[in-house]
Formats: sequence, C-alpha cells, structure tokens
Amino acid sequence: MPLDVAQVCAQLIRFDTTNRGGGDSAGEREAAEHVAALLQDNGVQPMLLEPAPRRTNVLARIAGTDPSLPALLVQSHLDVVPADPAEWSFDPFAGEIRDGFVHGRGAVDMKDMAAMTLAVINRWHTEGRRPRRDIVLAFVADEEDQGAYGAHWLVEHHAAYFAGVQAAISESGAFSYDVDGVRLYPIGTAERGTSHMKLTATGRAGHGSRRNDQNAVTALATTLARIAAHQHPVRLTPTVEAFLVGAGKALGVEVDLDDVDATLARLGPAAKLAENTVRCSTTPTMLQAGYKVNVIPGTATAQLDVRTLPGTVDELVATIDSLLPPGVTREFLEHQPPVEAPVDTPWFTAMADALRDEDPAAAVVPYCLGGGTDAKAFSRLGIHCYGFSPLRLPVDFDYRAMAHGVDERVPVAGLEFGVRVLDRFLSS
Repeated sequence: MPLDVAQVCAQLIRFDTTNRGGGDSAGEREAAEHVAALLQDNGVQPMLLEPAPRRTNVLARIAGTDPSLPALLVQSHLDVVPADPAEWSFDPFAGEIRDGFVHGRGAVDMKDMAAMTLAVINRWHTEGRRPRRDIVLAFVADEEDQGAYGAHWLVEHHAAYFAGVQAAISESGAFSYDVDGVRLYPIGTAERGTSHMKLTATGRAGHGSRRNDQNAVTALATTLARIAAHQHPVRLTPTVEAFLVGAGKALGVEVDLDDVDATLARLGPAAKLAENTVRCSTTPTMLQAGYKVNVIPGTATAQLDVRTLPGTVDELVATIDSLLPPGVTREFLEHQPPVEAPVDTPWFTAMADALRDEDPAAAVVPYCLGGGTDAKAFSRLGIHCYGFSPLRLPVDFDYRAMAHGVDERVPVAGLEFGVRVLDRFLSS
C-alpha cells in the first residue's frame, strides 16, 4: 500500500526528538527506529549507529542500475529545536493533519524532507523501480546543536560509507517564494560559516561606589557597541551574484552589482532571500558579568553570533580583532567555515528541470543560506551540498517563519508536490 507522505510526516512529528543543545536531548532513537522499519518494509536494509545513548543515526544505500554514475546523498536530520506548548495554539508533538496542513515541531525543519524521501522510496518499491545511480540515505541526529552525535561524527568515524558520493541534497531550498505573481524557487548552493565567539573583558574589581577606570563591564559594553555599529562591506559570492542576476531577470528588475543595496531595495520581497548574505555579520547575543550590584567585577563576557561568507573568514576575524581594545580578548566557541557548491553543474540543472517539470512557471535561482546545516559536515568529504527540499507553497504562507517558530506547519499539497519533484530528480 502506498505511503501517504502527510501521514509519514505526522508520525515523525509525534516522536519528540527535542534537542536542547549541549548534549541535553530527548534523543532520536524511536524516530530512527521508525525510519529504519519503513526502509526495511520497502526493501532497503538500514544500519543504526549510536555514538551516545539514544543519539541514533540511520544509514542506508540503494544500489542504482548504473554503477558508473557518481552516487548522491540524501540527508535529513531527525532532531528538532524545543517548543514551548504555552506559546502554541496546538500541541507541538501531536502531529495533527487538518485544514490542509501537517502541524507540529519539525514540520518544515525537517521531518517533511525525511517523509518525502521515504515516500519516494516506497514509490520505487511498489512500482518495482530503481534509481540510475546509488542513493545514499542518512537520517541523522544532533543537527540542531553541533552535529557531534550526528553528521560530524559520521564524517569522522564512518567516512567510508560515503565513498563515491559526489553531491548531496538536504534542507532549506527549492521552496516556492511568490513575488508579485512570480514563483521563485531558490536552491541552496552556499551557506555562511558559523564562527561563534566569546569576548572576555578583564579589569580591576572593586566597590561600585568608587571611581574605577578599569571597569570590565564598561570596557565590554563599549566594545560591543563598536562591533554592533560596524558596517561590514558587501562581499558578493558567486552564489549571491547569480541569485541577484537571476531574480532580477525573473522579476524584471534592474540589477546593479556595483550598488547592491539599491538592487536589493528594487527586488522588494525577494530581497529577504539575499539581504543577510551580501555581508558578514557579528551579532552580540549573550552577556554575563557581576554577582552583586555594588561590586565591580574583574571580568565580563559576551558571546557573538558571527556569520562568514565564503572567502571572507580571515578578513572578518582581522576586522573583529581591530575592534577589540586592550584588555578584551576573543576565543572561538564554534568555528565552522562557510561552504559553497558550484551552480554550473548537471546536479543543479537536474534539480531545476525537476522543479520546472512539476511547475512550468518556476523561476529557479541559486541562493546562499544565512544560517547553517549539516552541509558543513558532509562538505568536508568533498561532497557538493545543495539545499533541495522541494515544496510548492500557498502564496500567503510564511515558510521562512516556520523553522524554529511557533505553530510550525507544512501544507499537505506541498509535501505531495515535493514527492513528485524528488522522484523525478532522484530517478534522473
């Protein structure tokens, strides 16, 4: 019996795989076991791997009909970010299907992709079909933290399993984005790097009532204000340049690459897909200092969410260093470089063709993700990673607000569209 992709997505949502970070997680085991059972039911033999109790990954490989072709990796993560039920209008883990949507945490980030992949495999099994190339499947843990129990661990300890893989697809791309009646479908071909930093200001501890020219809190606050006010220069990567040119052509908008800010203004709503990726960013997010109001502490710390574009890491770190006064130091808490896959490849062409086969009006463009995914792990193996999780969405549906947001949901019709597109692409 064919799998109903909406039902598969809803069932995956019902497994609470909340990842609170720092190793604190509900665990992915039950969801992983469910995925493994569905794979077995459809003639695919899975392998379950646990680097730590309940932090479960599923790997599988489907042999293609032409072993001379390079293999393709399809990867999804099974964990989700926390959801506070008090903020939601429905149970985040009930997996309800109503009003044409599947509701719940993980609906778009990214149990939808896992469900669509499983539905395609079920199609192949029931119809007696096989893909042309080997398809490697990875349903992984811990993407919502640092991947230490998921993709990065797999790359470090099971790299041989991905032998022969040339490209990969995963989340955050190929969703429809309506701009004045034009449907853009941005395929992720790059993502900014994640270089979270901790700043530490040191000074002289003392009584809060007394003059102190070496106040660590003051030094840190002044430094953060300087960093927050710094305007990073435009740095156009091949992906972002291709997006601006492609989106401008599709929308009939003049594109001036020498004045990117003005071009973004002319792009209207489409600018949201690029405005965070024309520059690097250094955003203060956390502060810690002191233990009593009348005591000047000897140290004060802050954390920065630092995002880097391909080719800019050294420049950005040097810029931050130039903004730090004596007595304020920095250290990396996480340092994952940006990644970028080529646009002018048969992989991108095949993805675009699969989208246009299902939606002839699709305007397909590459784009750079402002955040990060497990592409950073698999890129270390020389794999070209693309954001390709196809969904056709209602015009008024704010897809980009769903991931990590309240009342997360995904349209059933969008999932069904995605299954058809994935089937075309994975069978090509």
